[in-house]
Amino acid sequence: MKKSITFKNRAIDVAADLYLPVDCNENEKYAAIVVIHPGSSCKEQTAGIYAEKLSRKGFVALAVNASYQGASGGEPRDIEDPAARMEDIRCAIDYLVTLPYVDAEHIGALGICAGGGYVINVSMTERRIKAVATSAGANVGRLYRGEDPIATIKMLEQIGKQRTTEAQGADPLIVPWVTEDQKEAEDIDLREAYEYYRTPRGQHPNSTNRLRFISMANVMAFDPYNMIETLLTQPLQIIIGDKKAAFASHNTGKEVYARAASKGKDLYVIEGASHYDLYDNPEVTDKAVAKLTEFYRKNLK
Repeated sequence: MKKSITFKNRAIDVAADLYLPVDCNENEKYAAIVVIHPGSSCKEQTAGIYAEKLSRKGFVALAVNASYQGASGGEPRDIEDPAARMEDIRCAIDYLVTLPYVDAEHIGALGICAGGGYVINVSMTERRIKAVATSAGANVGRLYRGEDPIATIKMLEQIGKQRTTEAQGADPLIVPWVTEDQKEAEDIDLREAYEYYRTPRGQHPNSTNRLRFISMANVMAFDPYNMIETLLTQPLQIIIGDKKAAFASHNTGKEVYARAASKGKDLYVIEGASHYDLYDNPEVTDKAVAKLTEFYRKNLK
């Protein structure tokens, strides 16, 4: 059963879909999982797929839509703000612990792509999260910084100039998350990003493909995995495909696994799977959810 709900992140109304187990008995207590979507996505896409499948395994699952995007409130629109994204997670937990059928001592988190970085980063200080997992987890800050530090500085200078221009009255500059030229890209991640977000495969009206240009500065300065060697101690499940491509979730997953302080950590590699197979390919997501079910049942008991 799915319920569309809202909760507050300070003054913002955050939209989320609450998935309840089949035959949920509100007089019993259930472990709960907060599910966080990728950058450019919305709660109705891959986060909703995972949340629905996890609810069928007996968990309460909450697919959260990022502040400033999709069905959630927040002005200005179309910004990606790592700090707000992580506060969304904290506030989602604040909401869950008010539900009489949620066990406040048994809450987990799951993030997909950029959402994986957000749940890991917030888990280091949000100790109400007892088990953390990622599927195709990425380092969104590194991706936007790129490999050329000179180009990174030039981009930040452009963002500063644009911010000045907008402060002086110009309209906000909106850029696409996914560009038309990705449709024909050789790299599988770039090509499947177009297929997932801009075709009926995964397209949703709340995933607008709009990103306010000046908000990229916050993303470029963000390293979700800073201090995981000391602060990330909760049980950790990392799920990746074995296909290596532009978004680097394969290599990132291995890096996080090696660096994390978590003693109970596991790296699960799904053979033949790409980054976007882990979004919505039923065969691949079923394997991922089977591993997640095992992980959460073990660590949220």
